Amino acid sequence: MKLYTHNELLDRDLGPVGTPKRDKFDQEVAEEIRAYQVGEAIKQARLANNLTQEQLGEKIGVQRSRISKFENGESITLSTMMRIFKALGVQVALDLKGIGKLALC
Repeated sequence: MKLYTHNELLDRDLGPVGTPKRDKFDQEVAEEIRAYQVGEAIKQARLANNLTQEQLGEKIGVQRSRISKFENGESITLSTMMRIFKALGVQVALDLKGIGKLALC
């Protein structure tokens, strides 16, 4: 039985790195990972502040279900993310590739 690496399977199914289909896939995966990381950061900051999702939602004016979605990496805008971190007292800095770092709160 031949075993294949993850990259070999991606090359076979999507084409090698540098092809449009593979690059699109790699970009989508990177975006999903970043969304997960933002959601996890929100969750950890909320827990560090001993807040429930409902309490955080009340602080920023959204329902608990929206906080749950944000923590799961679903559709969060930059302005909402900033409101959340500000409400939690968390300083945020973005690293804009080629431009530098930007402190947001």
